[in-house]
Amino acid sequence: MPASSRAPRPVGFRRLPALHRAVRGLVPLLAGALLAAGCGSGTGTGGDSAVPDPAAGYPRTVRDCGREVEVAAPPQRAVSLNQGTTEILLSLGLADRMAGTATWTDPVMKGLEKANEGVPRLADDMPSFETVLDAEPDFVAASFASTLGTGGVATPEQFGELGVPAYLSPSDCVGKDNSGDGDGVRSEPFTMDTVYREVRDLARLFDVEERGEKLVADLKARVTKATSGVDASDVTLMYWFANSTSPYMGGCCGAPGVMTRAVGAKNAMDDTHDEWPQVGWETVADRDPDVLVLGDLTRRSQTAETAAKKIEFLESDPVTRNMTAVREKRYVLLSGQAMNPTIRTVEGVEQVAAALREYGLTR
Repeated sequence: MPASSRAPRPVGFRRLPALHRAVRGLVPLLAGALLAAGCGSGTGTGGDSAVPDPAAGYPRTVRDCGREVEVAAPPQRAVSLNQGTTEILLSLGLADRMAGTATWTDPVMKGLEKANEGVPRLADDMPSFETVLDAEPDFVAASFASTLGTGGVATPEQFGELGVPAYLSPSDCVGKDNSGDGDGVRSEPFTMDTVYREVRDLARLFDVEERGEKLVADLKARVTKATSGVDASDVTLMYWFANSTSPYMGGCCGAPGVMTRAVGAKNAMDDTHDEWPQVGWETVADRDPDVLVLGDLTRRSQTAETAAKKIEFLESDPVTRNMTAVREKRYVLLSGQAMNPTIRTVEGVEQVAAALREYGLTR
């Protein structure tokens, strides 16, 4: 997600040290109470009840972005700090174990509307640390280090000090350097295998492994079906996320790279490993892609967020209106989540492949 799409640092962020002192002991006590209550309800007075102990097989640990994330029991009050992780948890049937979500760019994924209705929306953008703690989480997950990291809601270590395990999507750390000012640089291409790993990690921590395997199998099947017989090796694509002044265009190796490789095409920006580099319109026009993939976002933090605004700009600006994709009106409209490394990247593969067939650009 482009850097300037991130919400400003929340009001009150500088109060973290005081908040730590005030609540340092509360969350561990809460987690312990929940665990004790769960164990008691599972074993009964005789200790041989047929009802399984909900903490059996725990604690469980997964390796995440160079850290060990351990839960003492299946989380019951998870907070997801980004739409991407929210949609994974909802897809795993865990809405009833979520205490909140935040940081949205699009409507929820189709099929998850009802499940999402019952999960509190803590903020449309990035919430404050205090807001998250008010939800009394026993687990936190996020898609981006910009949200779960320095300058975001809080770091995993800050949550850990309060006894709250925090999980960061491996898609934002495996083969990626987030130390700069932008959206990170990838040293190796992102693949869907990293998303499948995230699904399996969360399924393991929540004790729903079978659901996780089913979700992974469904996602893989969709990619196979969408790309069967597609050969777009003579086609160039360019991915515009947002901003009409200095547009964020997809580099070689993030989610746009997955879509491009899946259909056998070429990304016109594949000479940069930046996740979402900002470039000038002269550069875009000079590279003149055959097809423009446009983010169709519902948030309002940048210029040209919706696809309609993007198309209006492209067809009126003197630098862009004579581009091949613009003259031929070869546009593919994707949600912001499909353009991020999430389970909805599969949705992006499906839509790009379908559009290339419709435009007669596949062999």
